[in-house]
Amino acid sequence: MRDFATSENPRVQAQLDRLGALSVPEGRLGLETIRALLSRLGDPHLRLPPVFHVAGTNGKGSTCAFLRAMLEAEGYRVHATISPHLVRYNERIRLAGHLIDDDRLADVLAEVLDLGHDLNPSFFEVTIAAAFAEFARVPADACVVEVGMGGRFDATNALEQPVACGIAALGLDHERFLLAPEDGVPTVPLERIAFEKAGIAKPGVPLVTQEYATGMTKAVLDQAMRAGARPALRGLDWFAELGETIAYRDRQGVLDLPLPALPGPHQADNAVLAVAMLRHQSALTVSEAAIRAGLGAATWPARMQRLQPGPLTGDREVWLDGGHNPSAGAALAAHFRDQRFHLVIGMLANKDPAALTGPLSANAATISAVPVPTHDWHDATAFGPAAVAFPDVPSALAALPQDGLPVLIAGSLYLAGEVLKLNGEVPD
Repeated sequence: MRDFATSENPRVQAQLDRLGALSVPEGRLGLETIRALLSRLGDPHLRLPPVFHVAGTNGKGSTCAFLRAMLEAEGYRVHATISPHLVRYNERIRLAGHLIDDDRLADVLAEVLDLGHDLNPSFFEVTIAAAFAEFARVPADACVVEVGMGGRFDATNALEQPVACGIAALGLDHERFLLAPEDGVPTVPLERIAFEKAGIAKPGVPLVTQEYATGMTKAVLDQAMRAGARPALRGLDWFAELGETIAYRDRQGVLDLPLPALPGPHQADNAVLAVAMLRHQSALTVSEAAIRAGLGAATWPARMQRLQPGPLTGDREVWLDGGHNPSAGAALAAHFRDQRFHLVIGMLANKDPAALTGPLSANAATISAVPVPTHDWHDATAFGPAAVAFPDVPSALAALPQDGLPVLIAGSLYLAGEVLKLNGEVPD
């Protein structure tokens, strides 16, 4: 899957230009290319600290953020790779708690691109190969790895022996790739999605999941059985009741935990998946105190993020979320359930506008449609007759009435990255 990236560092930009020129032959699936690329790098994926591997449609990034925060609260040094980046490509590779610096990034990208030039790797395959190469070189105690898309054929699935795999909330997204016709796979769309995500299952490794509909659960269990994984299902192997606090229990005992600091009721579900992953592995010890500290310390930019007063927002209450599918729409609607707000929305042309406008329009006092920078995007007509077009987010915000209502900017992580840059909140 191709992406866009820029850098103020000319050495990094030279490599990002090479990355941006990559393309993947239509219909190419499989792990052969990433494995060949890793082989030329000396198989760094076989020399990593304990790895936590997380898939899902919604919530996998937040789950990774909670995992990292809890592990770091225990005093561990943690590598992490996430996607996509919001402002700088460096966000995709975190080494022992810090974003990779420009010089190191330029060097490793050049190394991977030079070694793999004849393999025709994708943007994401090069990124994951670079991340794993650096993870093997820089000392750390753990790795947190977020699946890019799907699971079964995702480049991160070159990992052979993580200490725990997790599957967050499931829903429809990336249908063109994840629902492509294939023999011997589930035909019901959501069951096929579950099948693809559960493709990260590994022999003897805990596969920790949320609760899903019966057919989806069966697809997950079929994959677990095929791989020889050890399934750990919410509602069967572990339990979490969410209210004013989190009542978590499994075979090890009971935890009474605070709700996470990240806003949105869905974040408690992501948090308990991280807790369950930590408690179903045995490679690293993580105390209840560290779990509690991580719940309060985790940050995840552009996921129900309240922006700081800044050059874009002024003193207005502005929320930012990069969600773009029905599950994200439902989560946003739950957050603003009893509140009116102004919606500023920009979505990629290949996404369904109704995924957000359906659940959000009832509470939206106004709908302002904006482009998604450097991408094909929906114009205002896609968001209903009340939507008004603006050339960019600053002009959309400037046109809103000063009525005290909060503003939600949503629809695309690429748009979210532009907003963070304009407001001076570059992720670090």
